[in-house]
Amino acid sequence: MTAPTKPPHGGPADARSTSSPGEKSSLSGEHLHSPVIDWFDEHARDLPWRRPEAGSWGVMVSEFMLQQTPVNRVLPVYEQWLARWPRPADLAADAPGEAVRAWGRLGYPRRALRLHGAAVAITERHGGDVPTEHAQLLALPGIGEYTAAAVASFAYGQRHAVLDTNVRRVFARAVTGVQYPPNATTAAERKLARALLPKDEGVAARWAAASMELGALVCTAKNETCHRCPIADRCAWRLAGKPEHEGPARRGQTYAGTDRQVRGKLLAVLREAHGPVPQSALDRVWHEPVQRARALDGLVADGLVEPLPGGLYRLPLTRPSGT
Repeated sequence: MTAPTKPPHGGPADARSTSSPGEKSSLSGEHLHSPVIDWFDEHARDLPWRRPEAGSWGVMVSEFMLQQTPVNRVLPVYEQWLARWPRPADLAADAPGEAVRAWGRLGYPRRALRLHGAAVAITERHGGDVPTEHAQLLALPGIGEYTAAAVASFAYGQRHAVLDTNVRRVFARAVTGVQYPPNATTAAERKLARALLPKDEGVAARWAAASMELGALVCTAKNETCHRCPIADRCAWRLAGKPEHEGPARRGQTYAGTDRQVRGKLLAVLREAHGPVPQSALDRVWHEPVQRARALDGLVADGLVEPLPGGLYRLPLTRPSGT
């Protein structure tokens, strides 16, 4: 989440709520906007992608990196990335394998290839400037609805529903009255998020950032700290006595022994190498040959690894087809 930390509140005087806690207009969110935005003004973390100098490219890079990855792991990689590739054209001019190498241990390395592909498209289609229009952002390779909305909102201050896991959890509890949102984003959640958007564009962008930060710092998945929450007195879930989750079991984040772990070990060897790597070097990273071969085949299929004659492998020098 990448909005600036303390911009001025724009928009007309009635864009933010003056409603009392007991007044709740149907799905308008007006009773939530002011307390959440005021809390954000005081408690938002000072993160590099929220600073004005980050620009739209810095916002986009952070959004790719922050998907399923905590802030403390992203920070050092983000700083190194922007120092090396301060503009989309700088990244586009480098080999996609260098993006994979610089991605390090952030996980889900296909994000690095997608970010590289987006940089190439920005350079070729938009003169090297991250486009301002939501539809243009959505048309970039590797950009989905969430990332397009996040960049348009956090980089350009536009009015879009930005639904990440943290926002969905805040809305589920505060408005819907359940402990957790569904495992996958639903049409009903999107409709609710649009209904909760402030009418003023600048305030809507601020609301998107503030509700996301609230979910990250206070209304967390476990050990929520309701005494610190600015809307605890109007949270539907808390007022209902915090009923336990009754939906499908929450998905765990298993890693040890999975193909993901094997893929990570194989990529680590290739990232550290200065040239092509023989099959024998890859064979040493995992004891089980069938799983190791499956993981390597998956990396090749995903465009993260290029096979060479003679049983050699390297990070990709060319873009995967279709990007």
